[in-house]
Amino acid sequence: MDTDNALAAFAALAQPTRLDVFRLLVAHEPEGMPAGEVARRLDVPHNTLSTHLGILARAGLIEAERQSRLILYRARLDAVRDLAGFILKDCCGGKPEICAPLIADLQPCCPAAGPTTDNPAAKEARHV
Repeated sequence: MDTDNALAAFAALAQPTRLDVFRLLVAHEPEGMPAGEVARRLDVPHNTLSTHLGILARAGLIEAERQSRLILYRARLDAVRDLAGFILKDCCGGKPEICAPLIADLQPCCPAAGPTTDNPAAKEARHV
């Protein structure tokens, strides 16, 4: 991710409704949600939501997929990973003991189904 892409993502998320939309879509991964359901849950007019969805899509944070007559919107979790990686690229000057608590906070909210990663930074973060 480059600076321009990161700025576009941050700008898209720097508005309360768009942040709410994005968080709702993240919470409904991997199935996604139709725009009408997003509008209903957030109590946002459909035409206003359409504008917000367009901004989030242009920033690369969400994507739309047509399923028959329905368009499902999904958060692009790879974009979230790239954005977090962009922010943390030079975390703490290469001192993992300083970054460990931050990395631990970024661990998934749901336990992994398989074996844990062999990533030394992740292991260090779990032990701090």
